Amino acid sequence: MVVSEPAFATTSLSYLIRPEEGVRLYQHINADPTTGKRETNMVREDKDVQIENLRGREDTVSLDTAGFQFYRRPAKHTAFTDDAGIVNEYYPESIELIKEVTGASRVVLFDHTIRRHKPGDLDDNPQNRKPVSQVHVDQTTASSIARVRRHLPPGDAESLLKRRFQIINLWRPIKHAAYDYPLAFCDYRSVDPKNDTSPVALVYPEREGETMGVSYNPDHKWKYLRGMTPDEFALIKCFDSVQDGSVAVFTPHTGFVDNTTPEGSPLRESIEIRALVFYD
Repeated sequence: MVVSEPAFATTSLSYLIRPEEGVRLYQHINADPTTGKRETNMVREDKDVQIENLRGREDTVSLDTAGFQFYRRPAKHTAFTDDAGIVNEYYPESIELIKEVTGASRVVLFDHTIRRHKPGDLDDNPQNRKPVSQVHVDQTTASSIARVRRHLPPGDAESLLKRRFQIINLWRPIKHAAYDYPLAFCDYRSVDPKNDTSPVALVYPEREGETMGVSYNPDHKWKYLRGMTPDEFALIKCFDSVQDGSVAVFTPHTGFVDNTTPEGSPLRESIEIRALVFYD
């Protein structure tokens, strides 16, 4: 007996309420260990949405059309237990995957995060990250340019900034399928880039970065791939220097509570790697 896939999940997503003119939004990267919350001046609202399951229709989206893309390729590195093993083994194969899929000439990985869904655990620090449960984009134009200058030698950075470059996350479940707290992606073709997004200062202990908060738009079209396995991965575009309307520039995304999650599913574990992607 073949069990059919649900066509949609119904859930509530946390959106940014657009701030008043002139207000500089901020959010701390680390949570207060006593409350589990990150200091911020953002005000949010929950909105009910439908999220379309693209299982069996993965080829209807791509990095340049929707801002995200799905692939199946087992990882050679499967332990994901220590940073050294990830950097020495998983990084090289991920670089080659991104080059293969995008046609990029150079890929520089600048960090990774393992996330584990632990209901009731308030601690959210670099060694104990949880899934992000608010609609966001990882980078702005300014922070993307700063990333190139931060992670590459000055001579390389300035020449590379003259050509097309992107920031792309490679996201993959680890250990088991991600039925629990999966990742949802908003099709860029349904986004109003100017009116739906606001820059947010991301405050680290030693510096500041910048992300984008996303405000609700009833036109948003949400997608996901239900039950992604460790043999599958998603590429998520966080920035593209081509901004002439011909391609998707970024992808709003968030973790969410899936009402179709089978009872007893193991809690989500995943890894995301962030890449600077350059083209000749």
